[in-house]
Amino acid sequence: MRQKIKIPRIIKIEKVQGFQIQCMFNNGESRLFDFQKIFNDWLVSENDFEYPLLDPTEFKKVTLRNFTLSWPNIEIKIKNENGEVEVYPYEIGADVLYNLSQELNIVSKSRFGSLIRTARLKAGLTQAQLAQRSGTTRFYISRLENNKTDLEMSTFRKIVEAGLGKNLKVLIE
Repeated sequence: MRQKIKIPRIIKIEKVQGFQIQCMFNNGESRLFDFQKIFNDWLVSENDFEYPLLDPTEFKKVTLRNFTLSWPNIEIKIKNENGEVEVYPYEIGADVLYNLSQELNIVSKSRFGSLIRTARLKAGLTQAQLAQRSGTTRFYISRLENNKTDLEMSTFRKIVEAGLGKNLKVLIE
């Protein structure tokens, strides 16, 4: 049986600031690329494809193409099997980018954990009491509050509505 390889994909460029790019990956993580460090580590010089990207004006022309970062302003010319020259934008594979980035904890675990802990304490409940009311375990509530696990929306709803007796409202801005 052939093992399916999961390649991380970028689904959104969230922010470009200086030589840093913040992106969201298909696993829900937000990750930060520090291209100043990357280009220094790669020892980018005048002979490299990346060299024009050392200019902030050229660097910020980054786009998302085929789930990876692409700079259409930097042309890469490659001869195909017929000897014809094809032109492509400069891109770095998402798998390479993923390994060059650092995870940012934006909303995920940490924010929900502290929300649950604050609401539980305000309600005067122990972790065990909240777990019993919401159909989970004290261990799970502890892991949530200490940012050691992710939270599914259905479980969050159970904890908030059944466990805390509150209404869950989600705001997307």
